[in-house]
Amino acid sequence: MLAIQISRTGGPDVLETADLPTPEPGPGQVRLRHQAIGINFIDTYHRTGLYPLKLPITLGQEAAGVVDAVGEGVTRFEPGDRAAYTGVFGGYAEYNVVPAARLLPLPHGVSAEAAAGSLLKGMTAEFLLRRCRPVAAGDTILVHAAAGGVGAILCQWAKALGAHVIGAVGSEEKAVLAKQHGCEHVILYRIEDVAARVREITGGAGVPVVYDGVGAATFEASLSSLSRRGMMVSFGNASGPAPAIEPGRLSRMGSLFLTRPTLFDYIAKPEELAESSAALFHVIASGAVKVEIGQRFALADARKAHEALEARDTVGSSILIP
Repeated sequence: MLAIQISRTGGPDVLETADLPTPEPGPGQVRLRHQAIGINFIDTYHRTGLYPLKLPITLGQEAAGVVDAVGEGVTRFEPGDRAAYTGVFGGYAEYNVVPAARLLPLPHGVSAEAAAGSLLKGMTAEFLLRRCRPVAAGDTILVHAAAGGVGAILCQWAKALGAHVIGAVGSEEKAVLAKQHGCEHVILYRIEDVAARVREITGGAGVPVVYDGVGAATFEASLSSLSRRGMMVSFGNASGPAPAIEPGRLSRMGSLFLTRPTLFDYIAKPEELAESSAALFHVIASGAVKVEIGQRFALADARKAHEALEARDTVGSSILIP
């Protein structure tokens, strides 16, 4: 089978095609024939070594397709079932073997492309909005990268919850998309002072929560946009890791909260994974959240996909097609 591996860390050029044996499922495992493969910014962290891995490895932690074979003891799935997964390496390939306990059946109304383009991003939005800092109707929130993969889903979901969404984006084109995703106000962070605009929009109060997946470039603006006792949720490093902060600053700026969560701590238990994915599939099937596949790349073109992602030349979700 075709797979995309790395044997060293570095830029997109370290992504190499490989012809690997098609894996056989062992006890408790399922083999999935991929129809669509998710691309996420965390894949670039693994590729560069920011998040170290044992090499060589086939990148990718998310895909959807059709069950091709099942191992001994598997009763939840059978060949022909539609399914998806996230959090299991080996996604950048035509097939992958996945523990049955981590595989999710795809409900009617959710396509393989929608699942591959939304599962990690959508469950990230789920835990951010519903469990990390629950958002209620009437809340005003700030979302960075509002036209990106997570941002597009997060903004739509927040609007469905009744929140007022301020989105920060890098271009006029992305501002149009952010408004389509439910943002009432859009800030062009490259030419506007984000914190000043947030204060203007909120009558000086600031927002109770900022969802920031950008990292270093937006850290100060995010902190300065918060209201008293507000929470900054720093969940990504698209522009590089956020800087260290002296705890006393949080006190001086209004008894602020700062958290750096990761999805896999919120879906560690099988019941958490099931509940989070069910909530995501519900909002997709209901139409409250529309998964925008902004880019499709052939599996063999994974290098081009990473180049586009890191250049911020993508909108919505990106997927690989085997």
